[in-house]
Amino acid sequence: MTSNGQVQSPRGSRNTKQRAVVLDAVRSLHNHPTSADIYDVVHRDHPNVSRATVYRNLSVLSDRGEVLRIPVPNAADRYDFRCDSHFHAKCSRCGGVFDIETEGVDPVARIVNDYGFQVTGFDLAFSGVCPDCRRNSGK
Repeated sequence: MTSNGQVQSPRGSRNTKQRAVVLDAVRSLHNHPTSADIYDVVHRDHPNVSRATVYRNLSVLSDRGEVLRIPVPNAADRYDFRCDSHFHAKCSRCGGVFDIETEGVDPVARIVNDYGFQVTGFDLAFSGVCPDCRRNSGK
């Protein structure tokens, strides 16, 4: 309970205007943005929102399952507005993250059916070099 008698809610359980603005920014960017990219979008329309506020709200949104945080080794984490089960490919040269559509492929069903494993979630990402980087390097 706070000093003014209000019940304190657990971290991130309240919806705030800043959180809605951050979520809208993630949803407006379809390129798996970094937190810095998201801050730039938020800051453009809401210059009083600090970088720390954006980062804190991204963490809360990720914890709540409203955005997907994609860890990228040796680079900034990326965020995805799509929270459904899908795959990603990460470019080792430019750091880009791309959605991979796998219509008709259901590895979770196979794991459940063949191995009896109860799947509660997964994070599958392919690593390699994207077509633009391959084209730019001549390979």
